Amino acid sequence: MIFESRKWEEIEVGQTAEFKRLCTADDFYVFAAASGNHNPVHLEAEDGDGDGVKEAYAPGMFVASLITAVLGNQLPGPGTLYRSQSLRFHDRAVAGEELCARVEVVEKLEGGMLRLKTEVTRVGDNAVIVEGEAVVVAPKNHLKFDALEVPGLISQRHRHFEKLLEKAEPLPDLVTAVVCPEEPVSLDGAILAAEHKIIEPLLIGHPEKIMAAAKELGRGVTKFEILPAETARDAARMAVELVNEGRAGAVMKGHLHTDALLKPMLDKATGLRVGKRFTHVFVMDVPGVVHPLIVTDAAINIAPDLETKVHIVQNAIDVAISIGIEVPKVGVLSAVETVTPAIPSSLDAALLSKMAERGQIKGGDVDGPLAMDNAVDLGAARTKGIRSNVAGRAEVLVAPGIDSANMLAKQLAYISHAEGAGLVLGAKVPVILNSRSDSGMARLASCAVASIHYHRTVGSQL
Repeated sequence: MIFESRKWEEIEVGQTAEFKRLCTADDFYVFAAASGNHNPVHLEAEDGDGDGVKEAYAPGMFVASLITAVLGNQLPGPGTLYRSQSLRFHDRAVAGEELCARVEVVEKLEGGMLRLKTEVTRVGDNAVIVEGEAVVVAPKNHLKFDALEVPGLISQRHRHFEKLLEKAEPLPDLVTAVVCPEEPVSLDGAILAAEHKIIEPLLIGHPEKIMAAAKELGRGVTKFEILPAETARDAARMAVELVNEGRAGAVMKGHLHTDALLKPMLDKATGLRVGKRFTHVFVMDVPGVVHPLIVTDAAINIAPDLETKVHIVQNAIDVAISIGIEVPKVGVLSAVETVTPAIPSSLDAALLSKMAERGQIKGGDVDGPLAMDNAVDLGAARTKGIRSNVAGRAEVLVAPGIDSANMLAKQLAYISHAEGAGLVLGAKVPVILNSRSDSGMARLASCAVASIHYHRTVGSQL
């Protein structure tokens, strides 16, 4: 964006400008830190008014500050200085709402000053949040700036994961077959989830190796049941048997290859198939994003065809609903946002969108093809002229294949400081899939998502 000022002589009565912004809970934490106003009614983690609901009301002066963005960036623009600003508040805004700040020149005053009508409205219903008048000194010189870089701020980590833990901990402990927890990292994840009352682990593997891992951790495992298995293959088969016998409601990967874990589950006679393809999802907690972001399929299906993508999308919608997203917005990604025969992923995306429209994919709002920018950024979507419930607001990102999904998830993790809770879906029960590099919080969140999903789907049918 280029910021360019207008001198007093260049401005006419009746000129207008506006600026739209999606307000997030992170914005309010940053505003609290900058202003010193720590009123809990503005912070989503707190019940600031004691009504039993954790709201995140936008601070009044935060809303009013959006007016200054129009004055300082557009009309009159860079170099503008305030003389006065009146404000009358009519309504409240909350995190997640998009606001529009608008100014209109109503009078040119002596001394290079302007009087402007100012207001901030809520996009959607056009409700007026605040209105008033501003008197400003217009720039004396014509100024022009290319996009000014302002450092990004990360105000919170694990905000979404902490909510998942709050949701999972009151549920009955999910009996989980932990396959080969024979080294410290994988064993520690199971113990940590047990301490949080999320899972009840059944430790399957070589007893001596499990005890050695526990000793290295300095933690006891005598209160957990240990089921002996000499090899990883034997342990994976035992986990499947426990599920089929009704003794376990989830499977958790320990120290073995994913292929070895999944192979007995895929057996047509004795496995855990339920008519769906096995697919992988990452439920990601991305700092600065107002909702959990689901990325799929980053670990199972290498080059999925259209039929497999239907299962990928449906499984992702199902887990998104489980974690509290009422109607998940699913962006099917491609390199372009238009249907292009030379790019197969754009054709698949369009077909998936139409299949959802016809009820062949249920429970979510599916749109595609969408490029990454216009899937997650409202401004980018508007620039391309894309109007849909999903564009710029996607909560589920469906990548064309395993390469792009895996790179997207790792980019979010290593550049954007996100963490991912990994699950395999489509089996009789959730399969918790962690990697050695996952933090303790990511392992906890994986177990939490598995428990929440199990109790909404499988457990509710028992």
